[in-house]
Amino acid sequence: MHPAATIDIRRDRRHAIDPLIYGHFLESAFFGNIEGGVFDEGSPLAYGGDDARNGLRQDVIELCRELGLPVVRWPGGNFTSAYHWEDGIGPRDSRPRRLELAWGSEESNHFGTDEFLAWCAEVGTEPYLAHSCRDVDEAVRWVEYTNYGGNTEYTRRRALNGHPAPYGVKYWGLGNEVYGDWQMGHRSAAAYAADAAEHARFMRAVDPSLRFIAVGKTDDRDGWTKTVLGAVGNQIDYLSFHLYGATTQLIDGDAEYDAIVAQSLYFEQQIVEYSDLVGGIAGERPLALALDEWNIRHVEPATWPEPQPSDDGGTVARDVDGRPAHPAHRVNRWSPRTLADALFYAGVFHALHRAGGREVPVAMANTVNLLNANGVIVARPNGAVRAATYHVWDLYQNHLGPIALAADVRSPGKLTAVRQGDERDHRGEFRAYPATVPDLDVSATQTADGNSIRVAVINRHRDTAIRADLTLDASRDALPARAAVKQLTADDVLASNSLTAPDAVSLRDLGTVELTDASYDFPPHSITLLSFDLN
Repeated sequence: MHPAATIDIRRDRRHAIDPLIYGHFLESAFFGNIEGGVFDEGSPLAYGGDDARNGLRQDVIELCRELGLPVVRWPGGNFTSAYHWEDGIGPRDSRPRRLELAWGSEESNHFGTDEFLAWCAEVGTEPYLAHSCRDVDEAVRWVEYTNYGGNTEYTRRRALNGHPAPYGVKYWGLGNEVYGDWQMGHRSAAAYAADAAEHARFMRAVDPSLRFIAVGKTDDRDGWTKTVLGAVGNQIDYLSFHLYGATTQLIDGDAEYDAIVAQSLYFEQQIVEYSDLVGGIAGERPLALALDEWNIRHVEPATWPEPQPSDDGGTVARDVDGRPAHPAHRVNRWSPRTLADALFYAGVFHALHRAGGREVPVAMANTVNLLNANGVIVARPNGAVRAATYHVWDLYQNHLGPIALAADVRSPGKLTAVRQGDERDHRGEFRAYPATVPDLDVSATQTADGNSIRVAVINRHRDTAIRADLTLDASRDALPARAAVKQLTADDVLASNSLTAPDAVSLRDLGTVELTDASYDFPPHSITLLSFDLN
């Protein structure tokens, strides 16, 4: 039985999709992001030699090149707030080893500015450097080191470190989650806004082409956004915000499926509300949003043994018998991404596509993380593998068009409690609010030349295929009768990839198929891309 749905693609309502929404994030000292991830000194899989590429994992670079990375944020994250960039330049054996308090480890500083920018050049991505926004002079000298073309002490040091020409770093973050008392340098909105304005002014004096991302916040009951924009809104280009989903799939297994895939609705609600809030405050300078941290967290009880990475790409088996399964507050940073996670990610991309047409669009997004630590690539000493979610980026970034078209969709669905990410109530339970979750979620796009319509369809229903009738501009005859089909699915909704089973979840090319009566049956728990050639 295939419940009926309709999808009408409208070419009269369109807007551009900013490619920076497919961006990524790396954080130093964070669960294998850097050391043991993109950087592994002495590994046979890494570059040797004497330049800044020494230690960069070549297998990881190849997977990143294959995918394509539009922008990558570094060094954090929470790590940013206490980071001093000059600790990470010059001969590695002379760099100070520091106690870092963001994640409670020791930082070797062997991967610093030159290593990150060398990695960006190898991968072919745009770097986004985040500064603590706690020291104007330090920030100015960082811009001088990376971008200034004159003859100063800092440009001579850059040349001595192997890069005489300026790097030309365009994107700069002014702090990270400064509103939170977990940050070193936590301060009020007024204090932060004054600091951000001063940092932006003098950093831009070194390089007028810089584009700034200031700290925003969706839980804005204290008026943070208005205060920040009032002081620095005429100097910045993006206002950041962070969103995290949460799942207990490590405890409750596939019973969590519906809760996982529905959380993209929570993300979309937050995006729309924050866009509206910023749009009502922003001045004359065009402003965009940067969702520069987002993911879905796999949470578990802190009473369980600490998770450890396995050589195969997952976690080492643990004995949890007799240990309570709740409350679940600790994030497992090593658990692999699953098919259910992939459908959630796809739903977030649909939300970002739709948000691109708003007055204040989301014009950059950076998932946490690119590598290991719940990333789209998993690296271990003996190799690297594409996580299940890698294929979501591939599908949306490399196979959809850059122009979003409206899609009017009628779909079966159900009224259910939608989890509000990792937000908890006074009892420590997840917050959830009733909403209708449609089985089908559609993002329709067009190629730049206008010759192809690309339609991505998520079927969230776990067990049932959904038949949909497709039309273009309300006409069944306007769409060709044949479409090229790509599909992401698996038998198990919690399937994940590993070094020994790298294709348990993979993007399948089904070739060209005939659409009977302009309809298509979308399989359960799947993402399908239909590509129509209009020539």
